[in-house]
Amino acid sequence: MTSQTSVKTLLILGASGDLTGRLLLPGLARLVARGHAEGLTLVGAGSDPWTAEQWLKRVEGSFGAADSEAEAYGRAELKRIRETTSYHQLDVTAEGQLAGLLAQLAGPVAVYFALPPRISQLACEALAPAQVPPGTRLVMEKPFGSDQESARHLNKVLATLAPEDHIHRVDHFLGKATVLNILGLRFANTFLEPVWNREHIEKVEIIFDEDLALEGRARYYDGAGALRDMIQSHLLQIMALLAIEPPASVDERDLRDAVATVLRASSIKAPYAKNTRRARYTGGSIDGREVPDYANEEGVDPSRNTETLSEVQVEIDNWRWQGVPFILRSGKALGDKRKEAVVTFRPVPHLPKGFTGVDSPNQLRIGFGPDTLQFDVDVNGPGNVLDLDRVTLQAELSASELLPYGEVLEGVLTGDPLLSVRADTAEDCWRIVDPVLKAWARGSVPLEEYRAGSSGPEGWTA
Repeated sequence: MTSQTSVKTLLILGASGDLTGRLLLPGLARLVARGHAEGLTLVGAGSDPWTAEQWLKRVEGSFGAADSEAEAYGRAELKRIRETTSYHQLDVTAEGQLAGLLAQLAGPVAVYFALPPRISQLACEALAPAQVPPGTRLVMEKPFGSDQESARHLNKVLATLAPEDHIHRVDHFLGKATVLNILGLRFANTFLEPVWNREHIEKVEIIFDEDLALEGRARYYDGAGALRDMIQSHLLQIMALLAIEPPASVDERDLRDAVATVLRASSIKAPYAKNTRRARYTGGSIDGREVPDYANEEGVDPSRNTETLSEVQVEIDNWRWQGVPFILRSGKALGDKRKEAVVTFRPVPHLPKGFTGVDSPNQLRIGFGPDTLQFDVDVNGPGNVLDLDRVTLQAELSASELLPYGEVLEGVLTGDPLLSVRADTAEDCWRIVDPVLKAWARGSVPLEEYRAGSSGPEGWTA
């Protein structure tokens, strides 16, 4: 890993889109303000006929918060980027247009495809290997393809344009602090690692429940759904980190090898009506805010039967985890916002007679954003020393000074692929969920309903 910036120009394709304004530019601004992108030039490109003034207005709007918090050096760097940035209108899928722009830019260049997946693929196919200058980094947003076959095809195209260590498949959900927090917790505590296996752990749940509804993202979300949007990418990566064998180091090669090994052993087994569930929200309210029925949201095609809540049970067929269910769940428009992994330990084999009170399995909870740790233990309570009480030990874990997309961009600019998904891993994640998607398309698993603001469909365990 290196901390030196190896990229001279950051080219954002889809510069006029929502992702750029809402996440990419604010992430870049804080990165620059903290001195992690010295000398970088920012270039935007898109199909919209924006003027230089329109682009500069977007950049200044996204840089405002970081500018007010920055020291003098950071403010100077932010000012320099605003003064040197430029915008180019082009059709990235048209032969020669993206190549022509790349030839004009100071290299090495990092090309960020902040575009719909299909457009990103067409843009890559429009490039010839000779048109990509040496040292160019290609940054791809999720979802990476739409199934295993398309992911494999896209990997082949990218391999003709840049070496694997110059291709960044972005997973902004897993920031570097989160990754290292999980690894530190697992491998730096002698009391924990010996019981981190099928003999002592009953189940692992990874939950990402949002109180946000569609929020104007129908164009993307209605073609993806909860399984593709969150579980196929983000939650399988968290599962792998929780399940990996101890790596020799936290170097990207050792760590990504360990992640790949776990995912190769993972699958969602039939019958899918038993091991998977899906649902879609209907009208309701969340914190006093009225949420319309998903099927009536602007841009939604109800006939697609897109799920807004999905849950799958993954099995890892290896020595450590045989028989332990990993339950992955993600949904929108839910009443309780939960972003955590919950490890439930098996009950003690025998509680000595005489004790009363709490006698339930211990749980370890790892919260994401902010990163927290909670460990439920049973102790002798006050008063009657034979009466057991449940207490929770709590801690805040290390947090990054950067925004999630700032961490992603730092890895791109410094050539550190730790937070990027490797080619084989991207394909394996699709292999795991593809059979479920096909079963759902056949109607093998019913599409249930839940009221927006509720905890999910009746009968689903929380």
